[in-house]
Amino acid sequence: MSKYLFLYGQLLQPEPDKELALVVNRFHRIGAASVRGRLYDLGDYPGAVVDPSSNTSVRGELVEVPEDESILALDTYEEFDPTNPEHSLFVRKEVRIQLSDGRDVDAWMYVYNRHPGDAPLITGGIYSKSQVA
Repeated sequence: MSKYLFLYGQLLQPEPDKELALVVNRFHRIGAASVRGRLYDLGDYPGAVVDPSSNTSVRGELVEVPEDESILALDTYEEFDPTNPEHSLFVRKEVRIQLSDGRDVDAWMYVYNRHPGDAPLITGGIYSKSQVA
C-alpha cells in the first residue's frame, strides 16, 4: 500500500539542508495539493493548523514515500516523537488532502502542535523563505 506525505514549507524548499534534501528528493512527486487550514509564520519556519471548516487552505505538494525508514529522518527534523506526541513541536497526522485535479487522498502531514499565538497568518497558504525575516 502506498504512503503519501503532504509537503509544505521548508520540506518543499530543502536546499540549505543537504541531508533533508537527500531524503525529500527520493520521494515520488504526485502533484500540487492543498488542505483546509491555516499557515502561520513562526519566524524561522511555518506551521500549519488543519481545520476542515476553514475557508483558507495550506498549499503544497503531495509525494509518495518509499517503503523504507526515510520518514523517520523527517520525524526527527520536524521534532516529532511518536512515543511522546504531546511534547512534540510537530505531529505527523493522517489528513485528507485535495489534489489540484479535485481528487482526495489520505496522506501524512506534519501539523504544528502548539497554539500559534499571535504569529502572523501567511495569506494565500504558500510558504516562501523570502517571507521569513
